Amino acid sequence: MSKYRIRVATGDSLLAGSSNLVQLWLVGEHGEKDLGKILRPIRIREVQLEVEVSLYLGRLLLVKLRKHKGLVGFDWFCKWIAVQGPGTQGEAFFPCYRWVQGNEIICLPEGTARTVRDDPQNQFKKHREQELEERRKVYRWGFWKEGLILPIVGNTQWDLPRNERFREDKDLDFSLSLAKVLKDLALKGTLDLTNSVRRLEDFNKVFPRGKTPLAERVRNSWKDDALFGYQFLNGANPMLLRRSTSLPSRLVLPPEMEDLKTQLEKELQTGSLFEADFSLLDGVKPNVIIFKQQYVAAPLVMLKLQPDGRLLPMVIQLQPPRNGCPPPVLFLPSDPPMAWLLAKIWVRSSDFQLHQLQSHLLRGHLIAEVISVATTRSLPSLHPIYKLLIPHFRYTMEINVLARSNLVSEWGIFDLVVSTGSGGHVDILQRATAGLTYRSFCPPDDLADRGLLDVKSSLYGQDALRLWGVISRFPISLESRAQLCHFITMCIFTCTGQHASTHQGQLDWYSWIPNGPCTMQKPPPISKDVTEKDIVDSLPSLHQARTQKTFIKFLGRRQPVMVALGQHKESYFSDPGPQAVLKQFQEELAALDKEIEVRNAGLDLPYEYLRPSMVENSVTI
Repeated sequence: MSKYRIRVATGDSLLAGSSNLVQLWLVGEHGEKDLGKILRPIRIREVQLEVEVSLYLGRLLLVKLRKHKGLVGFDWFCKWIAVQGPGTQGEAFFPCYRWVQGNEIICLPEGTARTVRDDPQNQFKKHREQELEERRKVYRWGFWKEGLILPIVGNTQWDLPRNERFREDKDLDFSLSLAKVLKDLALKGTLDLTNSVRRLEDFNKVFPRGKTPLAERVRNSWKDDALFGYQFLNGANPMLLRRSTSLPSRLVLPPEMEDLKTQLEKELQTGSLFEADFSLLDGVKPNVIIFKQQYVAAPLVMLKLQPDGRLLPMVIQLQPPRNGCPPPVLFLPSDPPMAWLLAKIWVRSSDFQLHQLQSHLLRGHLIAEVISVATTRSLPSLHPIYKLLIPHFRYTMEINVLARSNLVSEWGIFDLVVSTGSGGHVDILQRATAGLTYRSFCPPDDLADRGLLDVKSSLYGQDALRLWGVISRFPISLESRAQLCHFITMCIFTCTGQHASTHQGQLDWYSWIPNGPCTMQKPPPISKDVTEKDIVDSLPSLHQARTQKTFIKFLGRRQPVMVALGQHKESYFSDPGPQAVLKQFQEELAALDKEIEVRNAGLDLPYEYLRPSMVENSVTI
């Protein structure tokens, strides 16, 4: 008789346990033993069992389990099973980290990472094939809009596999917080319908009380050209700016602006001319909100990089030139202050649209989802790349389903208050999807292509490269080939750092509505005769502003249920090599976090969006 000691760990949440009996099997090289219904994982976090087996099983390959439904079936969240006995060479570890539902048999392979090449005797071949066959039935590709990346099938969170849905702590925080902000919006937003904005200072009425220090700085300094330029480098959307290699063809300079042309060409020759081109918005159909037409522009901003690192605007063109029409007005820093300010506000509103749809939703959320679904359908749980990537998919599918059904759906938030809602936002996503490139998801390539590698005042660029470097040393330690390592690094960075860089700045940069208005209610100016009333009439109504503030505050707040990059508690690898790599990864992240903290202490405007302790381990909000 052989003795085996079995430890079974249940999840930490209140509803993780089950009163149903669980049947266990041990599967070894030389046979399989049914241990019977020996486990009832009610609420104890870890249960230890001892069993005697007459058969010598040899090296353990799998643990199988099956939950038997009693009068009532209760799902059970199993973290892992560990077995010690003959042939285990210490304790064999079998990771699970999923819900056990119904009465299906679940097979848990021993946690050593294995590819097909590592299984020459095909001991795990049947398991791999069955696992992927079952996964492909559950994780099916869906359809949202023509020309967009395929999502997972399902219209609501309840359509998702339970393993992809929020657990109780996340679900409770999300639901209660959302209910609170909706209640506040209903009470205060109704009153806003009877009030109008008469002065720019009236937007203080919706400025959040729980503001960040940077949001306060933005409110006080939002008119400054230096802060306007800074946002292209290190604001909520650092993905648009690029170094100019020639003067843009759309920039039509009239004869009386010969001096400006000379200045632009001088900056171009010295390599200090930059541009932010919003042509993706050209021709997008604007929204109609409560029977009132809204407006969209497609600006071009030319900026110069000063020796001290400041990025200052030189000229703003709000629309591309049209055949048969006079050249569009060019706005300059020397223009009347209100005209120059309105031009900058139009740029900020345009940046809001591209940031939320292209940089944040598409490049952050939707790409992370497609990576997670493809990985789950293609790689078995034994595979080292699956083990490496799976912690970075937590909650991504549910938060994306919620976004598609509430934010960018028909009658969603975009339709209600954003100038590109009611179809324009889908058009933008389709255009942005068609222009995606692999290089643009890899900071070393993207920053090189945009001419930002040597721009020291691009704190986003510096931190993105350093974080990419730390991540890239993580998978290469698993002896991946260089191109595969590059691809895996892209996957992890997209699901973590890239999303964080476009998500975390929302509360800072959009709390003061004029710095990032969700909509514009008047057409772009065609003259420089602008008053404060013209600006106020162009900006969102008080109700629209409160709605923007409410959801920016809800989505942009620090998440109470947050796992920082590399700090996940799940152990998918049992072999010591990958565990040592993960430990080194965490140490390098901690060192980078400290370096950024020290650097930020000496900066007028600290940049924290890519501090590893601030970067979430997956796209969850």
